[in-house]
Amino acid sequence: MKKLFSLLLIPAFFLLTISVSAQNGPAASPSSKVTQMAGTTEVTIEYSRPSLKGRTIFPDMHKYGEIWRTGANQATKITFSKDVKVEGKSLSAGSYAILTKPGASQWEVMFYPYAEAGWNSYTSADPAASVTVNSQSLDCEVESFLITLNELRDDSATLEFVWGSTYVPVKLGVM
Repeated sequence: MKKLFSLLLIPAFFLLTISVSAQNGPAASPSSKVTQMAGTTEVTIEYSRPSLKGRTIFPDMHKYGEIWRTGANQATKITFSKDVKVEGKSLSAGSYAILTKPGASQWEVMFYPYAEAGWNSYTSADPAASVTVNSQSLDCEVESFLITLNELRDDSATLEFVWGSTYVPVKLGVM
């Protein structure tokens, strides 16, 4: 009986080892966290970075005019330590989920008070702020989705969404 029990443990051990090692591989869309001072405002962005992997963003991965979670896996979260202006619209200090509605030449960028990592619940709520910005074409292709803050000034910064050959700048007014 002990031999039978021992023989059964060996396959179970290998199955457990295989499933644990499979979980240790690289994530398909790795998470990223960016913290940047813009003026005297700390801005933190938490999101996941999908990659093209030979696909085109539109229409392979997403259709124009449909709401996108702006990243992968869960809602993208942005946190402002102080009140800001997004394309001239006021947004109080705090955390927000960013959802976007990409278009061929313009993107709608929506900021929802952050309540949870899942993004579907936000689509039925009203955003705290929503802005429409022009997208631009790049001369190069960016493999993995990128959100960054650039053009840092004492009173402003640009929140940038970059992926494939698409660049979407959103102007922030900061303190």
